[in-house]
Amino acid sequence: MIIFGIDPGTATTGYGVIKSEPNTAKTNGLTLIEYGCIVTPKEQIMPMRLFSIGQDLKVLLERYKPDCIAIEQLFFGINSRTAMTVGQARGVVLSTGAGYGIPIFEYQGLSVKLTLTGSGKSDKKEIQKYVMRHLHKHKLPKPAKGYIDDAADALAVAICHVIKTTDRVEKAVAKSTSGKPKVKRGK
Repeated sequence: MIIFGIDPGTATTGYGVIKSEPNTAKTNGLTLIEYGCIVTPKEQIMPMRLFSIGQDLKVLLERYKPDCIAIEQLFFGINSRTAMTVGQARGVVLSTGAGYGIPIFEYQGLSVKLTLTGSGKSDKKEIQKYVMRHLHKHKLPKPAKGYIDDAADALAVAICHVIKTTDRVEKAVAKSTSGKPKVKRGK
């Protein structure tokens, strides 16, 4: 399964593409395919920035053909203006993904941090450390455009999706098989 992670923003939208293969215990089932950032110029008017994010995202979705998109949910902090512009970028991502018929899963930033690191208070460096650990990498070089923080956050959302999906499947299987008698099959 190919998972396309997104950390939305109008100036910089981080993305990360991973492959999940549950039966490969050596690599924890995760393979890094690509990561980077969609960057828009700050002097560009907002409608053009949003259009540019959508166009670049289409190219990436066509290139990697993901099975799903995992995106970070919007957190309304103190700065409502920033939240509004990030919300607009999220809207472009959601609309573009929906246009391709790709299932979209949303995760709160706190949940992503907690799932990856065991703490909801992890900082950017700690997130990067755990992303590298999950992907069996010693280093994540800075992308050609944008910042490693945004790309690593997008990878973290994708990894979070894999972990949460795997946990749900394992719990469902355990629940469905608990209390049932074992059936022996003949030759």
